[in-house]
Parts: sequence; structure tokens; C-alpha cells
Amino acid sequence: MAERSSTGLMMMMMVEPSPALALTLPAEVREKLAELELELSEGDITQKGYEKKRGKLLAPYIPQIQGVDPSLQVDHRIQASSQAAPPTSKHNKPRAANSRDERFRSDLHTEAVQAALAKYKERKMPMPSKRRSVLVQSSVEACTPPDTSSASEDEGSLRRQGRMATSSPYQPHPTVEHWFNRVIQGSSTSSSASSTSSHPGGRSHSANATSGSAATVLADLMAHTQLGVPVNSRVSSKIQQLLNTLKRPKRPPLREFFVDDFEELLDVQQPDPNQPKPEGVQMSPLHGDPLGVVTNWPPSLLASLQRWGTAQPKSPCLTALDNAGKPVYTLTYGKLWTRSQKLAYTLLNKLSSRNEPLLRPGDRVALVFPNNDPVMFMVAFYGCLLAELVPVPIEVPLTRKDAGSQQIGFLLGSCGVTLALTTDACQKGLPKAQTGEVATFKGWPRLLWFVTDGKHVVKPPKDWSPPIRDASNETAYIEYKTSKEGSTMGITVSHAAMLAHCHALTQACGYTEGETITNVLDFKRDAGLWHGVLMSVMNRMHVISIPYSLMKVNPLSWIQKVHSYKARVAVVKSRDMHWSLLSQKDQRDISLSSLRMLIVADGANPWSISSCDAFLNVFQARGLRPEVICPCASSAEAMTVAIRRPPEMGVPPPGKAVLSMSCLSYGVIRVDTEEKLSVLTLQDVGQVMPGALVCVVRPEGTPYLCRTDEVGEICVSSCTTGISYYGLPGMTKNVFETIPVTASGSPVSDRPFTRSSLLGFIGPDNLLFVVGKMDGLMVVSGRRHNADDVVATALAVEPMKFVYRGRIAVFSVCVLHDERIVVVAEQRPDASEEDSFQWMSRVLQAIDSIHQVGVYCLALVPANTLPKAPLGGIHISETKQRFLEGALHPCNVLMCPHTCVTNLPKPRQKQPEVGPASMIVGNLVAGKRIAQACGRDVAQLEDNDQARKFLYMQDVLQWRAQATPDHPLFLLLNAKGTVASTASCVQLHKRAERVAVALMERGRLNTGDHVALVYPPGTDLIATFYGCLYAGCVPVTVRPPHPQNLATTLPTVKMIVEVSKSVCILTTQAIMKLLRSKEAAAAVDVKTWPMVLDTDDLPRKKLPQIYKPPTPEMLAYLDFSVSTTGILAGVKMSHAATSALCRSIKLQCELYPSRQIAICLDPYCGLGFALWCLCSVYSGHQSILVPPLELESNVSLWLSAVSQFKVRVTFCSYSVMEMCTKGLGSQTEALRLRNVNLSCVRTCMVVAEERPRIALTQSFSKIFKDLGLSPRAVSTTFGCRVNVAICLQPNRLGNLADQGTAGPDPTTVYVDMRALRHDRVRLVERGSPHSLPLMESGKILPGVKVIIANPETKGPLGDSHLGEIWVSSPHNATGYYTVYGEEALHADHFCTKLSFGDTQTVWARTGYLGFLRRTELTDASGERHDALYVVGSLDETLELRGMRYHPIDIETSVIRAHKSIAECAVFTWTNLLVVVVELEGSEQEALDLVALVTNVVLEEHFLIVGVVVVVDPGVIPINSRGEKQRMHLRDGFLADQLDPIYVAYNM
Repeated sequence: MAERSSTGLMMMMMVEPSPALALTLPAEVREKLAELELELSEGDITQKGYEKKRGKLLAPYIPQIQGVDPSLQVDHRIQASSQAAPPTSKHNKPRAANSRDERFRSDLHTEAVQAALAKYKERKMPMPSKRRSVLVQSSVEACTPPDTSSASEDEGSLRRQGRMATSSPYQPHPTVEHWFNRVIQGSSTSSSASSTSSHPGGRSHSANATSGSAATVLADLMAHTQLGVPVNSRVSSKIQQLLNTLKRPKRPPLREFFVDDFEELLDVQQPDPNQPKPEGVQMSPLHGDPLGVVTNWPPSLLASLQRWGTAQPKSPCLTALDNAGKPVYTLTYGKLWTRSQKLAYTLLNKLSSRNEPLLRPGDRVALVFPNNDPVMFMVAFYGCLLAELVPVPIEVPLTRKDAGSQQIGFLLGSCGVTLALTTDACQKGLPKAQTGEVATFKGWPRLLWFVTDGKHVVKPPKDWSPPIRDASNETAYIEYKTSKEGSTMGITVSHAAMLAHCHALTQACGYTEGETITNVLDFKRDAGLWHGVLMSVMNRMHVISIPYSLMKVNPLSWIQKVHSYKARVAVVKSRDMHWSLLSQKDQRDISLSSLRMLIVADGANPWSISSCDAFLNVFQARGLRPEVICPCASSAEAMTVAIRRPPEMGVPPPGKAVLSMSCLSYGVIRVDTEEKLSVLTLQDVGQVMPGALVCVVRPEGTPYLCRTDEVGEICVSSCTTGISYYGLPGMTKNVFETIPVTASGSPVSDRPFTRSSLLGFIGPDNLLFVVGKMDGLMVVSGRRHNADDVVATALAVEPMKFVYRGRIAVFSVCVLHDERIVVVAEQRPDASEEDSFQWMSRVLQAIDSIHQVGVYCLALVPANTLPKAPLGGIHISETKQRFLEGALHPCNVLMCPHTCVTNLPKPRQKQPEVGPASMIVGNLVAGKRIAQACGRDVAQLEDNDQARKFLYMQDVLQWRAQATPDHPLFLLLNAKGTVASTASCVQLHKRAERVAVALMERGRLNTGDHVALVYPPGTDLIATFYGCLYAGCVPVTVRPPHPQNLATTLPTVKMIVEVSKSVCILTTQAIMKLLRSKEAAAAVDVKTWPMVLDTDDLPRKKLPQIYKPPTPEMLAYLDFSVSTTGILAGVKMSHAATSALCRSIKLQCELYPSRQIAICLDPYCGLGFALWCLCSVYSGHQSILVPPLELESNVSLWLSAVSQFKVRVTFCSYSVMEMCTKGLGSQTEALRLRNVNLSCVRTCMVVAEERPRIALTQSFSKIFKDLGLSPRAVSTTFGCRVNVAICLQPNRLGNLADQGTAGPDPTTVYVDMRALRHDRVRLVERGSPHSLPLMESGKILPGVKVIIANPETKGPLGDSHLGEIWVSSPHNATGYYTVYGEEALHADHFCTKLSFGDTQTVWARTGYLGFLRRTELTDASGERHDALYVVGSLDETLELRGMRYHPIDIETSVIRAHKSIAECAVFTWTNLLVVVVELEGSEQEALDLVALVTNVVLEEHFLIVGVVVVVDPGVIPINSRGEKQRMHLRDGFLADQLDPIYVAYNM
């Protein structure tokens, strides 16, 4: 990219105040403006400084246009003039024979882009929202100029005239004033688009709408005023906008046909039947001129050095310049010879380690020389050659983390380099370690640094002379090159090839002895090395070396040196020509008439033509002859492939081609005759080198010869190419020893060819044309696109305002089995969000229109943040690496997966419903059993269960208080781990009696009244629960409000109290005060609370009698819980269900009065409530209660308690497990020192209403294995609203020998995630692609029956199907309890029947999808058990593209995408997938996540993400069970309450 930094449409982008103004400015003002432009384009001056200086320069001339606000004129220079500035002018006097046909104008491209954009004027895209503390006013600059594609030629030519000061008459131009007027009128609408919406939290946010289009302005106005749309629905209007852009048809239409469920085949792009195909005959290899025989040609380059060094010692060899352009030092041939000898002698004889010479002939040595010291480099290079060492020139590493420097380190390591040569100044500037030695760079081998300045080298003795051998096939030097992927290879060049290359170049360029040549290129590699270091010595030429640093200060320096030294040859890149154009201030007395050759080293870049044309236009008047411009094509592997010969050699005239870009993308050459806009104008790179044989082969696969009208890779067979990649024999064979074959498969020649990595063809007159490089090749859906071409198109979209020229990187990344184009540019610091976004959307449209390819991602990064290549330009592979790692830190991102990704699998179509008969027959035929299972039969289980005699829980408590009054039932621990309170059977009974008395006497409640219990976790809650039962009231347990967070927690309390129709609230005095406090009044209406009683000090009264319900089917208690979808659901539990639940749990977990269990769960609903309040009373075991809230102040509380009490069975929730994993992960050693030992634990059960979190349970087991926790101890449970305990894994490690009912381990299976989306269960091996591990949810409880049913047809399903889990059991809840009387709606949740098969059993629908598997494991009784696998909640699933997705699967993929993603939640909105990620890191990483999230969801789930929302940690709401509340999140997103860091709308 270095050279591209300037090529392309450089000339066209030259900016002047305005066409009309241009002509009236004096020449010196225009020159100063041009200088300013250059400084700005290179980033040497800030936009602000530029505007200021520019304003000063233009101030005297502004009033010449009447009636226009001067500020607008200044602001609008770009709009008015960003159209093409053609290199030739229509109004020019006709030029001599070389004047070109209008069609070959190299600026056609800019016009094409403008015309393409004109078509898209109306398309608007929703702009991403960024967190902002201030309102950004959209400036007038947001207006787009009128459609100027038609006028651009004339405007451009006017401007060119102004600059060239030609004598043709000025023609007035109407569009300028017209445009200014348009701007003034338009500014009012454009600024109104950014209105503000006020936010909770007092932040004002800018609406960030793309301004200019009436439609968006309207959408925005609607979003911010009450036109029937909620005020804060900005998000919705953006999404609507996004939907509108997505409604447009995609180019390749998706073919609709049904693909079998399992086969999620990616769509293979079918070749377009109308695509152009090559029709020419097979090309025949092309021979260059024969190499001439020269009589006194030296036998090697060193012989030549010796000859000139001794015969012409005073002859100048190399002149070095300082940054002011003054000659610092001229190296003569005599000096070069003696200094090289000194160095060679020193290297061979004076460097030793352990008395052995450090270097032996053939060893590799690194040359680390700065770019402004060619003299030292040349001496070191030839010194190494004389010592028979192999120089490896590399860049100076500036920092420890230079882009690509690590790769160079690998190269040095693989070459076995131990010594680096450098200059004194350079060595001082390198980063140092503490010892004062040069630091070892990342990835580099240990190097000895040797300074080659005079005082460190010694004079050889008189009798020593270096060996001067004939050129052989031994390696002379190694040149490094960086591949497309970023790896660095060393290309070995032999002495013979080096000599032959000099011979061929001398002949091709007609070099003669003693010529002067100016070299602007890097002298360490490529053409700079060949012409400036090797060839010059061969022909005793004088090289004027122009350092890059001087070019940056004075871009004209090389032209001035050509003039002052009367140089015959100049070696430049098109960038240097462009720079000099932008700053031609002292042109008057410059003459380029001495030049016979202006070698354009990157002439093979298709975009160099515009620089050549423009340069010729300006400097022809200064003596530059058109035929002197000689583009050449070269590559590191093949060296010089072709070069245009100087005019005196009598060669055919230069060639031009205007080719259709769309045909080129198919690899076919078609001259464009219809003046189409998407064309590529090429210049030839001359004839092939003397002595070479060249052919063009297919770039992929077997190297077949191309046809004559086909583009392929140019291959060269010659003695002047490199010989290998150092140390890479496989790649060497592929590249340096290619054997091209004809269509019939026979080899073209007996000599091997070298692939040049250049793509091109052989045109008329045997001229070579190059259309691009293999490195920049991007193959998208089978079509080839060139990165340079895409850059040029992006640059043609008026870039100067928004991005830096030459700071654009284009590369492709592979996503979902195809390459996707990514464009990254550096944004100017002063460009507003709006402007940048508009520029981005226009770039997308331009590339779409001209290349017919979609851009996958367009990112803008802050100025100066892209990794730089050594001499300017961008380090592409490093940029790509950062993009893929999420380390690019863009400030603006636009992803367009909807248009690019056309190879998604077909959307699934549901098959017609199958009738019952065929279903059952099908099951039988397939040999699949119907998926149903049940726990052990309660009736057959003999146990000495005394509590069975009682139908009611209150009776059990009363019986225990009499039978074992002092048996402790509960121990409550506080945060310090000490016992805060205890309750024995009799204490609990007496406390319950007092509560019952209070309810009857103080509360005057009736039997059947509902009572809300608002208590912190503790024994009070349990006592008041039984007090309600004693009094015949129905208790409702409610989590108390959080004193620090009343605003969100109190409304939930109020809602449960109201929905449950509670007539009384029982609580503590502290909470009672809180409920009536001022703070509470801000959140809810405190006047409407029912009666509140505190139970802190109750009178000791005995209850006359305990209430006896007339029937066990009566309501015992209400269980309220908020589901993950945010719905508050209360279920009714009868007395019969309550005791059946306790009995089931007792049998499954073998609970007896002698047992202790530890519970770290919330006691308010579900299984947590049952374990906390019911089970101990029923089974008589002792419960150690650990409130999860206390873990916030003491994370190790629960595990310490388990260890202290030697608990065998413990229950916790996922949130507790996560707290322990995160909080104690690094503290296991400290816990061990405190004697925490978990080897006593037989079973640790996680209570959950979701799919088991396998990663969490595994990491928990792994971390606490060190404390003795058995890897088999952790298991999961499953319950839901209709039945709070369906599965529980019993303690499986066996307990006392006599009981022997140890259950089997929970089994983990791996299922195919793709099949799961089609509701199929297909088991796969662990680690296979798309495999998803699922852990069984525990063993089905005694008395529970489970079946898997189709949620739509209600028919039973087979084993291999995913369906809804239905449950039948004596402890099912009896129904929902709602205030809204919607029981009928949900009646079938609790009593539903199968549509066929067993149509008698009454089932409850859990609302969860799962499947059953008969496991291979047997339990102690010898029977196999059926494992139930819960996959996810039916309400949460996402129906996308006809398939069923589970949010957790997408979220798991997303969390893995980047280390800074702390949490993630997904939901859908109008068929768009919205991904919300919490960013745990700096906000500058926020935009990195957009592409990574989009990539991973595409790759792993075949889904396109519609919106990516990046938020702060803790924004995703999580309920007490640790489950994500995705619907709450969705509501918050749509109401714009998330305060996101960034919202990206993927196009």
C-alpha cells in the first residue's frame, strides 16, 4: 500500500476554493494553497490549522462572488470541486502527436463514482448511535452537492486551466452560484434533523439521524414529537429505517426449495450463465530480446567494484542528502572499495566468541540501516559480499512492538542471524534494556549489534585481499518480503542472478558508464536496491539518493536534484510524482530536459496511470518528454519482469487499454466500447526483460496457460530471478519451480518458471499489462476483485474531508466459507459523525455500483492509529490481524452482512402436519420408542415415613413438636459464618402459634384470606408461614425490597401483594418502616398498602385450635415468581401437592432426622422455597440456612459452612456458584489454610429452571477439586412453574453401606446444534463441529411421569425429537393464580391431554423444550434410568429463517468472540436479531465487538445479526436465580433506556 498512498486518483482530488474562484487567484496564492493541501493530505497539519491558513490566504479574494456567505464558500470547496479534475483539458490547444484520446483519461473513475452515487441519492441508512454527553449540531457540510456527474468534466477542466494558467478563454459556469444557493436553503432542514431527546438521567442525546433526506428528517421528527409515536422511540424509528433498507431486493436472489432438516447446506454460488468467458486461443510463451554480448562485462559484481575502486577511485558513486536537501557526503568508488575491504576484514578476523571466529563464509548478517544513510548501507552491503557473508537488509525496528517486526524476527531466526550491522546514530536510537544493551525485540533471536562506523573497523594488513570469485549460484543476499497473510519470507538471490539482473537491466535501460541517476526509493530492497546499489556499481554510475524524510519536507526535492545534477535517469514511485504535483512552487527555473528515463517502479499498479498523466501535463512545459516515462513491473521473487524501454531504442509506442471491470472480475479481458462507467484504464509496463521467457497461467490450481483474452499470473523463466524462499522448500517449489502446462497437459518448456505474483496479460505489440497483484486479490463468490481498485473507488468519494488519502486499507476476511471485503480508513479528527457516516454509506454505494460487490465491513479509525509500513503506507496484514483480534479500536463501523452474505442455508419450510396414525406407524417402523419416562413408583417404596400419616404440613409440625420437641430443624448463618438463630421443633411450633393468634386477633382475618410474608431469609419467614397455616390463611412469600434500590424492587413487591389479593402484610419493624418511607412513596403509592403487621414482639398466647382444612385439595400457599420472559406468575399449591412434593424429595434425597443439609438459595419461590420452608419439617432433617445475599460480603460463607458442618448434601443456585467461581477462583490456597475441606460433600445440587450450565458446573468442580470436592458431586435439578421439582439428582457416591441406592452419574451427551434447530436430536461425538454439550437435568423424582410432546400438534414424539416436556405428578401445581381472571387462557398448561396415543392421562405443560434418552448406565437396583435433557424455554426461543434457536447458544458463541465481552443477551425484534453485549474494558473497544459478534453468529449459527448494542457491565437484567431477563432488556432497548455505549445497525 505504500505506493498506493498516493496513486489512484490523486490528481483528481486536488482541491481548489471553487472553479469560479480558481481563475481569479494569483499563481503564488494557488501554489501556497497546493502546499497546504499537501500538508493536510499527509496529515502534517491539523484541519483547524489548515482552515485558518487557508482562510487567511483567500480572505482578499472572497468578495468577488456576490451574495454568498463567505464561510460557505470556504466550507464548500470540496463539494463544489470534488468532481474529477481531468488531466487533460477539453479547452486545451490540441497537443502534438502524443495528445491522448478523450476515452483514455485516467480520471474516468471519479466521474464513474459520482454518477454511481447520483443513482443512490435517495437511499438512506440508519446511522449508528454513539453515547454522547453533548449534542452535536449537524453542520451545513452534511448537504450533498447536486448531481454533478454531468458537469464534472467542465468543472474539472476549468480548474485544471486555472492551475495551468493556459490562455484559453474563461467560460462562465452556472452551477456554482446555484449550488451555493442550494446550500443556504438546505441548511435549515439539515440541521433540524439532529434534534435532542431528553433522557432519564438528564443526558441529552443527539438523534444522530442522517440528515439531508426528507424521509429521515420526518422519521426523526416523528420520533421526537407526539405524532402518535412514543417520544423515546428513537430506536424503533432507526430499526424501521433499517428494515426499509433491507426490503430492497438483494442482488443474487435466494432460490427457495426445501432442504432436508439435517442438511443445513450452505448455498453454493452457481456460476452466472451469462458471465463472460475467455474466447481467445491459448497464449504462447513470449521471449524477451536475447541478452547482448558485452566484451568487457565483469565476471561478478565484486569484480566490477574492484575495477572501479582501483581504476577510477575519484569517480563519485553515491551522494547522500540531509533533510534540507543539501549534499552531506559523496562516496567515491575508491572510498567504497577501501571501506568495504576494511569492514570485510574486521567481520572475518576481529569478531570472535570463545576464540572461534564469530562468522564464517556463507553466514547471514542483518543490515539495520536508517533510510537517510545510504552510504553506510552501501559500505556494509559490499563489505558483507567481500567477506562472503550474506547480507539480510531489514527495516530499523523503532519500538518493541513495531507492526510486522515480530515476523522479521522470525525471518532472522530462521536465517540463523546472530550479528546485526548498524550505524552509531541508529544504535543509539534503538530501545535499550536495563543493561544498556539493545533490547531484544519481540520474536527476535539474540543478536550481537556491531557498529560499522570508522572507529570500529580496522585496516587490513598489506598482504590481505578479499577473494573476488566469478559469480556462482551461491546466495549473494536475502531480500525480505511480507506475504498477504503477514508472514515474512526471505528471498535468496544468487551471485549469478544478481549479475544477470544487472546485465539485463543495463541492456533494457541502455545504461552507460558514468551516468547520473536520482533514486527516491528505499535502497534496501526492490528497485531501489537494484538501480541504486547494484546496477550503479556495475556501470560506475553516480546515484543521488533522496531520503523519504526529505521527500516529506520537500516533495519537489527529487525534481530539483534532477535539474541541478542534470540526471539522466530518475527512479520514483507514482506517490513521489503525485507529491511533487501538489507542491510545485519553484517551478519556474526547473528543467527536466536532461531525463532520458523516468522509471516508475510501481507502474504495475493500475492506478499509477493517473499520476503519470497528471505529472506529464504539468511538467511537459518544464522540458519533460512524454516518452521518457517508463513504468516497470517487478516483484521480489521474479525481480524486474518488464520495463518500458527508453525512446532511443526504437520501440513501439506506449499502449493503453480501457477494460471492463466486471469482465476483469471473471478474469476475462474485454475492451470497453460503450463508455461504461465501471472501467479500468491501464498503461503498459513495456516489454519483457532481455533473456526472459514469460507466460501467463491460471492463478488457482494447476498452472495451465491462459487464453489470450484471459487474465492470469505472470510467470518468468530467466536467470535473473530469485532462487528460493529461505528455509521454505515446499513454498519454494510452488513459486520458484512452477512448470506451466498447455491445455493438453504438456509442459511449456523444460526450464522451471518463477511466479511473479503479478496478475496481467500480454497485449498488442507484445506489451505487458498488469491489472493487480496476487496479494491484493480478493475472490468473492467466485469473482476476483483487486484491493487497489476498491481503494481507488473509495478515494474517489470526496475523501479529503473525512479520511486521510493513502491511509485506507482494503483486505478480505473469510466468514462463512467465502471472502468478505473489509475497508478500513483513518478518519480526520474534525470530521463529524454525520459526515463520516454519510461518506461511509456513499463509499458502500460506490463500490457496490462500480465493482458489483458488497462491502462486508467499513471501519473508520482515529488518525494515525493504523499500523504503518516502514516507508509510509499501511501495514495491511497487521491491520487485518488487528481487525480479526478485535484490536483495531475503530471510531465508526458500518457492517453490511445482509447484502454480502448470499450463501446462507435455505430457510426451512415446515412440512405439512402428519396425522396420528402415520405418526405411530412411523415410530414403530423406524423402531423408535415414544419418548416418555417416569420416576420410581411412590406406592411401592417402603419407608418408615411417619409423616405420611399426616395430610397437612401443620399437622406434621405439631406432631414433631410433641414427639421430638428439642430436635433442631434450622440453623441460620450470618455473614461472619456464626449461627444467627436456630429453631427446634417446639420453638418453631410455638412461634407459629403466636403468629396465628396475632393474625386472628390483631388482623381479624378470616379463613382463606391471603397473607403476604415480606421477610429477609431467616427463621421468621418459616415461623410466619406455619403461623398462616395454623390460622387457616394462605401465605404468599415475597422478597423484601432492597433499601438501596427501592425504585426497581418495591414495585415488584407491590405488584405481588396486589395480584395475590393479600389482605394483610406480615413483616419486621425495619421493613415496615421502609414500606411507608418517603423513598418508598417516590416509587409506589404507599397509601394503598393493605394492613401491615410486624411480628417482632408478639404476645405469648396459646392458639385455641389449629385450623383443619376440610379437604387436602384446598389451597395451601401461593408461589409467585417472575419468569425469564418477565411475566409475574403465581401458582396455586394444594395441601395434597405440598405433602406429595415433600415426600418425593425425601425419597429422592434420602432425608432423615439424622441428616444435615446446607441450603444456599432464596426462600421465596419454587424449589428454593420448598427446601427452605417445607422439607425439614416434613423429613425432620436439620437445614443449615445460608442466605445468598450474605455472600456479597463474604464469598466463602457457603463453602466454609459446608466444610465446618461436614455436610453431605447441599443445594445452591447458579448465581451462588458463579459468585464462588469468580470470587474464590484464585483463593483456594487461602481457603485450604483455613481448613476448608469439601471432601465430605456427596451431592451439590444446583436448583434451576433452565438448561444446565455445563461450563459453570465444570469450572466450579475444577476450581474446588483442590479442596477435596469430588468431580462427580455437582449435579443439577429441574423444576418450573407447573411443577417445582421434576428432576433431582440423588447423592450418587453411595452413602451408608446398608442403603445402597446410589444413583448413576449425570450423563453428558453431545448433540448436533444444526439438527436441534430443526427440533431433531442427533447425537454426535465430543468435539465434532457444531456439537453442543448437554448435561442431564437430574433423575426424575418418584411419582413423576414425563413425556415429550409436539407443542403445536400435542402429539407424542419419538426419542430423536426435541419437543415440549409434559409432566404428570401428584405434586403438580393446580393452576395459575392471577388477578386478571385469565386462568382459562392458560388452563391447558395444567390439564392437557395428548391428541393421540394415551389420550386419558392429564398432563401439565412445562413450557420447556427437551428430550429423553435411555442411558447406558444402571443404578444400584440394576435398572437403566431415563435421563431428561432440558434444552430451553419455549417462550425464549427465537424463530428465525424457519428454525428454532435457543438464545443461550448464540450468547455462548458471542461471549467467546472477544475477551472484553462480559455478558451477552439476544432477542428478536421484527425478525431482526438484536445482540446486546456488556463491555468489560475501555469504551474504545466497543466498536471492535461489532464485527466479531457479527462474524461469530454467522459462522456458528448461520444468522445475520441485525443490531449490535454495546452496553456497560450490569445492564443486562438478571433475576434472583441468575437467569437473564431478555424481555425486560428488549423493552429497555426499545424504550431507549439502556444508555448504550454504541448501537450498530447492520445493513
